[in-house]
Amino acid sequence: MGSGAALPLLRALLCLLVLPLPAAPSTAVPTPGASVAATSPDGAATGPQPEGFSGTAPTAGGPSPAPETSQSPTAGSRPSTSSPTETPGPSPAGTRGPSRPVDPSTTPRPGPWPQPVMDVATLCTCDLLVDQCDINCCCDPTCTAADFSLFTACSVPVVTGDSQLCSQQEALYSMDTSAHPPKRTYQLADKVNPSVFCVQTVNYKAALTFQPPEIPTSENFDQLLQGYVGIPSSTGTDFTSSVESETRSAANGDEISRYEYRDPIQTADGFLWLPAPLFFSQCADINPAGFLVNQAVKCSRMIEANECTTIPALGMEYYTNSSILAVPNSSQKVNVTVQSITVQTLQDPARLRTRLESTGLLLPKLQGQMCSNVVLEARYLITFTEMGEITSVAVSLVLATVTVGFIQQSFEIHFIPQNTQPIVLSGNPGYVVGLPIKAGFRSPGSGIIQTMNEDGQLTMLKSTSTQDCLAVEGIRTPVLFGYNMMSGCRLRITKDADCLLLAPALLNVLKGQNFPDCVASFGNSEPQNRLDWVQIVYNISQPSSCEIPVWFEILVKWTKYGSLLNPQARITSLTVTVVTAALPQVDSGSERTIPILSAVTFVDVSAPAEPGYKSRPTVEAKLPFDFFFPFV
Repeated sequence: MGSGAALPLLRALLCLLVLPLPAAPSTAVPTPGASVAATSPDGAATGPQPEGFSGTAPTAGGPSPAPETSQSPTAGSRPSTSSPTETPGPSPAGTRGPSRPVDPSTTPRPGPWPQPVMDVATLCTCDLLVDQCDINCCCDPTCTAADFSLFTACSVPVVTGDSQLCSQQEALYSMDTSAHPPKRTYQLADKVNPSVFCVQTVNYKAALTFQPPEIPTSENFDQLLQGYVGIPSSTGTDFTSSVESETRSAANGDEISRYEYRDPIQTADGFLWLPAPLFFSQCADINPAGFLVNQAVKCSRMIEANECTTIPALGMEYYTNSSILAVPNSSQKVNVTVQSITVQTLQDPARLRTRLESTGLLLPKLQGQMCSNVVLEARYLITFTEMGEITSVAVSLVLATVTVGFIQQSFEIHFIPQNTQPIVLSGNPGYVVGLPIKAGFRSPGSGIIQTMNEDGQLTMLKSTSTQDCLAVEGIRTPVLFGYNMMSGCRLRITKDADCLLLAPALLNVLKGQNFPDCVASFGNSEPQNRLDWVQIVYNISQPSSCEIPVWFEILVKWTKYGSLLNPQARITSLTVTVVTAALPQVDSGSERTIPILSAVTFVDVSAPAEPGYKSRPTVEAKLPFDFFFPFV
């Protein structure tokens, strides 16, 4: 055969050799370690992704290849074997882009794990500054390439997702200090949770977020209002029926002989109700008072002209005409005692209050558009024994004459043990910002004499509209912990002013009539414990001639005491400084006005907090004398 005939035959054989053979039906299994690096829009690598990763969950019903295994710097994680580096640039947190396009015919991400609900690439626990780069925070999205070149290490090297999932992603951050300039490396890894109680699939999406509330509009307002208004009545009815059923069952069985914590206080005709705010702070008269549950609430109430005498909660009879059961389901009753009745006029700009000498019953009356004897405040004080028995109930009322419309009512209820005095605390144990500083007087041979009046503690001069120092004596305001305050008045000096008379008078105005000599170091310091009280130190200059006080300052130094997690405020010292000045000379027929100031300053003198560690235990091994016999 010639060469011309052999050439076509050779070409046919070559075509048969390069034709693809038909593939056998099989499942593709990815090779462990084969991965690609997804890149963000700015070109920075966001970490290795399994080959064929498409950003969606694996196809339901498809084969699930065995998960790849490789060594990881953290226990339980399975990162890829490659460690790609990236060019310093913006962090992938918050800017992670789509993965690199891959062949659609490739296998999806291996493993039966669900798609992570939260992308760990968007999490950054060390990003504390707003629109600023945090030092050594490798996941901060505001950091630039210049910032990464100054990093020495990553403060948070690993960021993980939900720890309850059986499979969760980890974001691994590190710094490549050998590069010039130093670069940040970032990769994603799948971490396996070895716990047998891990969550395999999160299929209840509603539990992963808060449901947005329905915003009231002009169309749905009436519907929402009807739904909210119906809640209190139904709740109160259900509560009343449940309590009555419980009391009936208890009466049929073993009789309850004591009140327990949060038990509703029973009366002869039901329960002791205390109004409370509900929808839009409106008063609802179905709030039962619980035993040993101190309450202090405020609520608003709308009064129409024909409701002045029909709403029970407006009259004092609603709060006084009840017989409290000493113990549940008993015949022993305790009457409510009216401790005081105070009358206030809301139309008066000064809102002056006058305490009535009589505690008789005053019913509401309608006079045109005015409604008199309306209860604005009601304060209960209930005394109980250690056996859970109520011994006395006292109520203090504030009545007022109001116009028809909206009014605000306040209600309080306090419980005190029997044979004790109600002392208002300023914190337990440390002081609380905004509460009065406890003060008292030292008594020789005993504890501290402390007043029971909240306004009778440590006080300072209160400024008035008249600004006359000689006319504001006795007008005081309590010193509140943590509040720096300043007040003052003006003193008019004439030719006949006598320094020997003005100096003590001004000092009494600045100090008050009963200025204490010690204050409590803690908010709950007991009067019988003298060591918990701080002596007041005076810093007053002694001039050679007569001078009048012009500056009165109370300096309170306090410190944080106790645990680092919950420090308590403790007063360490209190210093009173009085600055005096010579009485200015005034010509005859004229006068001069000088300011007299008073101030309170709080200074935090806490030492830097340092964690404390317990010392290592020592081993005290005592061996018998012949322990090493016969070797020694």
